Amino acid sequence: MHFLSSSEIYFPSPSEASEEGLLAIGGDLSEARILLAYQSGIFPWYEATQPILWWSPDPRMVLFPKQFKVSKSLQKKVDKNYFKVTFNTQFEQVIRKCASVPRKEQDGTWISEAMIKAYIKLHRKGHAYSVEVWRSSKLVGGLYGIDLPKQGVFCGESMFSEESDASKVGFYHLVAQLQEKNYSLIDCQVYSEHLERLGAKEISRDRFLAYLKC
Repeated sequence: MHFLSSSEIYFPSPSEASEEGLLAIGGDLSEARILLAYQSGIFPWYEATQPILWWSPDPRMVLFPKQFKVSKSLQKKVDKNYFKVTFNTQFEQVIRKCASVPRKEQDGTWISEAMIKAYIKLHRKGHAYSVEVWRSSKLVGGLYGIDLPKQGVFCGESMFSEESDASKVGFYHLVAQLQEKNYSLIDCQVYSEHLERLGAKEISRDRFLAYLKC
């Protein structure tokens, strides 16, 4: 286990992570450190009562854009323009919604106020990206993540939905945009049945890291 100082920005090799994927503890949430983390296949994930924890799990859950699975019901909502979708217009609202929406089998949220402030700064610098889904004038779904254009990788962080399929519609439009830009994959971090139903799958950490090499 590696303990990071706030004065030196570096990360150990992801290969040194524990079996659960925990690589390091400590450091800070500065722009430079967070960007280095994502570029190195590492991400922060911790509760507000914990120190900052940095992870690089093996295997890694990813979605190759061309393998995105679209159900008939989702395609119908997309075709009928049931929702309006925008990009990067309400980043703070999206991340705060992701932090506050109740989730099954989860008592609280890992998206602390410190995390929110750090990612808002990244958004203002053009590194963090949001998708907003609207029903009339109400924000009913969305997602956000870190954009790595040089690597052709989008690192998805969290999504929320207040109406059925709202976040899926937002994800649909994100995938379409990333395909147009020839992105290699979307990093989904860890396994979930929901992501698997959308076409995501697990690959080895080494294979994932190969996609991050420019």
